Amino acid sequence: MTKPEKSPDWIIVTAILLLLTIGVIMVYSASAAYALNKFGDSFFFAKRQMMFAALGVFLMMMISRLDPALFYKWAKPGLWICFGLLVLVLIPGIGVLRNGARSWLGIGAFGIQPSEFTKLGVILFLSRYLSINQAQVHTLTKGMLVPLGIAGFAFALIMLQPDLGTGTVLMGTAFILIYAAGARIKYLTGLMLLGVAGFSGLVLAAPYRIARITAFLNPWQDPLGAGYQLIQSLFAIGPGGLMGLGLGMSRQKHLYLPEPHTDFIFSILSEELGFLGAGTAIILFAILVWRGMRVAIIAPDLFTSLIAAGVTGMIAIQAVINIGVVSGAFPVTGITLPFLSYGGSSLTLILAAMGLLLNLSRYVK
Repeated sequence: MTKPEKSPDWIIVTAILLLLTIGVIMVYSASAAYALNKFGDSFFFAKRQMMFAALGVFLMMMISRLDPALFYKWAKPGLWICFGLLVLVLIPGIGVLRNGARSWLGIGAFGIQPSEFTKLGVILFLSRYLSINQAQVHTLTKGMLVPLGIAGFAFALIMLQPDLGTGTVLMGTAFILIYAAGARIKYLTGLMLLGVAGFSGLVLAAPYRIARITAFLNPWQDPLGAGYQLIQSLFAIGPGGLMGLGLGMSRQKHLYLPEPHTDFIFSILSEELGFLGAGTAIILFAILVWRGMRVAIIAPDLFTSLIAAGVTGMIAIQAVINIGVVSGAFPVTGITLPFLSYGGSSLTLILAAMGLLLNLSRYVK
């Protein structure tokens, strides 16, 4: 890689810092009542979020200064490490069971989700693979089946936890990378249809996923059961109006809406800050995606272009799905909102990925 052309994209940096600031404020606001009730400290989650944000920003700054040749060098061993952790987390006594999924490694309240870091591992590996096999990327075997097989293996390990939400983001990101590399649309369309069929099979195979689909179609059919979370989310978004009820004035966060500081933090943001606050967050995500895709389009080589496209696509998929879920457009999936939702692994991973994007933005002409 040649010498960097300039400093990192300041628009991306600004969008990241603004989203992080909104996230820390909203995590405190959304979690204060629950944290005070359970831990006797209203700042319990906010302090941890600030700690993970500081760690993530440090990693982002470090990664943004690295030589991109290191990303190429470590793409393959990094993916193998991720696969090893995904296997390790499935072993009883090592993997920690939370919310019905064995997806954590760690002790007590502190832990990591290997599935989160696998998303970044898959992006780096597929970017390397597709750039090496650029001449064959239009073929069915090397251009589609091999990279999808690698992503599919990671997806299978994640589904053993099980974690359909993270697996969905991973496979969606893989399709974006393959498309960006130049795969034929007819192959991509056919395999996407097979993927939809497989996704439907996974939903039908688990009663709780069927209940989520039923609740999505008609939450009032089971208002105290499967439909409860979506109904409470809509009760939060609706009263927000244009200006919101005011920061800290949410009613639904007082033990009505489950997971108000994680998966459903956008509902609390909409309730307290209204359409203007929610719209501001969406605009910041749109700016981030725009600048990320700009880096991908004018990157100096295919490898770095695909990394930028993969990272940006991953952020876009997670944001669209999360906001769609809390507003009733999609079934509940358990996907966090980047930068805003509480969570150490997800926030650290997102900021590390932003470090990659900022690094590559220094080389665009």
